[in-house]
Amino acid sequence: MKIVCLDLEGVLVPEIWINFAEKTGIEELRLTTRDVPDYDVLMQGRLRILKERGLTLPDIQEVIGSLSPLPGALEFLDSLRAKTQVVILSDTFTEFAQPLMRKLGWPTIFCNNLIVDASGTITGYHLRQKDGKYKAVKALQSIGFTVFAAGDSYNDLTMIKAADKGALFRAPHRILQEEPHLPHAVTYDEFMKIIDSFHSDGKSL
Repeated sequence: MKIVCLDLEGVLVPEIWINFAEKTGIEELRLTTRDVPDYDVLMQGRLRILKERGLTLPDIQEVIGSLSPLPGALEFLDSLRAKTQVVILSDTFTEFAQPLMRKLGWPTIFCNNLIVDASGTITGYHLRQKDGKYKAVKALQSIGFTVFAAGDSYNDLTMIKAADKGALFRAPHRILQEEPHLPHAVTYDEFMKIIDSFHSDGKSL
């Protein structure tokens, strides 16, 4: 059995924090896992800024509600799901992901949860498990799946390298320089060809 594991933000939908940064004018919130490899450092910085500015979960959800999948993403995902099983592995949060999953036709997603008080203030976050993308890939392999994994950020690299085959999609130049051996696509047509090569090398979808 074969399965494809995809990152969410930057691969299928816009980066939530970048769009929120543009809405609020807070430049620091533009940082993502493309820029900061340590996820806890990144999230603690975000939570500090939100607290300082008095910004709440509903403020972020309002921006998320205005977002749409990246151009071509829904068609790509529909075509891929017609060929194989697909699961989205993301470090985002259920509280952020739901409206985006609706717009993508409700694919399966493994992600995390926010800790929110009665006023809507985000006080913390709960990871499903540390390095959850990597562990999800290893768990799928342990129950007999052959896995293809792809993403665009530092926090995707462990799952990509753990997978039977992996690739980068629209990754920043810095990561491409550091990981020149990984296949890379910038369009969904290129991306599908890389996934289809999983078929031609004997690991059929």
